[in-house]
Amino acid sequence: MKPLPSLFVSHGAPLFAVDAGSTGPALRAWAQAHGKPSAIVVMSPHWMARTPTVMSTPAPQTWHDFGGFPPELYTLQYPAPGNPALAQDVVGLLQAAGIEAGLDNRRPFDHGTWVPLLHMYPEADVPVLQLALPANWGPAQVYALGRALHPLRERGVLLMGTGSMTHNLGEFFGGQTEAAPYVIEFSRWVESRIASGDTAALLDYRRQAPHAQRAHPTEDHFLPLFFALGAAADGARPDYLSREVMYGMLAMDAFAMEV
Repeated sequence: MKPLPSLFVSHGAPLFAVDAGSTGPALRAWAQAHGKPSAIVVMSPHWMARTPTVMSTPAPQTWHDFGGFPPELYTLQYPAPGNPALAQDVVGLLQAAGIEAGLDNRRPFDHGTWVPLLHMYPEADVPVLQLALPANWGPAQVYALGRALHPLRERGVLLMGTGSMTHNLGEFFGGQTEAAPYVIEFSRWVESRIASGDTAALLDYRRQAPHAQRAHPTEDHFLPLFFALGAAADGARPDYLSREVMYGMLAMDAFAMEV
């Protein structure tokens, strides 16, 4: 089996589950073109823990971890199985890399995981487990997490970070429909650095990227991008699936790190 690319997906607002825009179909087309993986390991910003923690839940529930949205969102389910054996392997790989990690056998799927997977693999028949984003970790540490799990790609496992290319919720209710200029400038700076393989600049994005503070008042929704970059094959470059912007401020960039 050819090793799968690693993937970064902006999961948008919870409404992305029913308002797919152009990003949802693009994710579905990519998933169909690459075939189903043997399993999926996801880092979502909606599970943060003090230390790296791996979901070992055999049959995770679908958690509607949001409020104030249309009732139809709360009826959606994503009944994919877990994979406790793979969870043990993930912990083993992290520990071999000098990263202490533990297991959580009760963790449900948060919307940062099940919403994009609803578009990609709607049959929910691929085993899925989540890896918590460690609180207070920075880009270099999250990159190292992805790097430690790099060998799983050889086993047909999809390593995926979900978050958002831009995520300033203070501007969410501004009523703007056209993409804000700062959103485009930040997103294309990131794309250009990924395309050129300038990992050092990306790790230092807080200082070097235009409008970094405005694009991400907090880092949590951007850090899973570094998980995807760390998990990528050496020499991989981004194949962009989406550059859509929703609500004027929410960049829905999604890309696979292809060799």
